[in-house]
Amino acid sequence: MKVFSGLDEFAAAVGSEVGPTEWMEITQDRVNLFADATDDHQWIHVDPEKAAGGPFGGTIAHGLLTLSLLPHFTHQLYRVDNIAMAINYGYNKVRFITPVKVGASVRARARIDDVAKLDGAAQATVTVTVEIDGAAKPAAVAESIVRFIG
Repeated sequence: MKVFSGLDEFAAAVGSEVGPTEWMEITQDRVNLFADATDDHQWIHVDPEKAAGGPFGGTIAHGLLTLSLLPHFTHQLYRVDNIAMAINYGYNKVRFITPVKVGASVRARARIDDVAKLDGAAQATVTVTVEIDGAAKPAAVAESIVRFIG
C-alpha cells in the first residue's frame, strides 16, 4: 500500500500508478450473496449446472459485484493521511471487459489521473483496473472520483 502524507503529496503523484493488490478468489458463495443483496438471480450467476452449458462454461460474477470490490481494493492500493475523510463521489465511466468466472482470482491496480483542489477539500480521478489471473484482458476498468475532505 502506498501511503501519502497528505493531499499535497497525493496531488504530486498525478500520473503515477499504485498496486497491484493481493489476489482475491471469486467464489460461488460470494456471487450468491451478491445476487441475494441485489435481487439479480440470473442463471449465468447462480445456477452452476445450467451455466455449465451456457456461453461462459460456468457461472460468472455480476459486473456490479466486480465494481463493488473497488473500495476493498482501494484500501489495499493507497491511503491519504492527515485528512478528515474520503468519500466515494462516483464514477465517470465503467467498462466490464472480460467476464469473471467463479473460481477465478482478481486483483486491482490504479493510476492517479487528476487531483483538483476545492474549498477545504480535493477531488481525485483515479482509474482502477481489475485484472483476472491468467486473462489477457482485464475484468473491468473504472474511472473513480474520490473527494478528500481536509
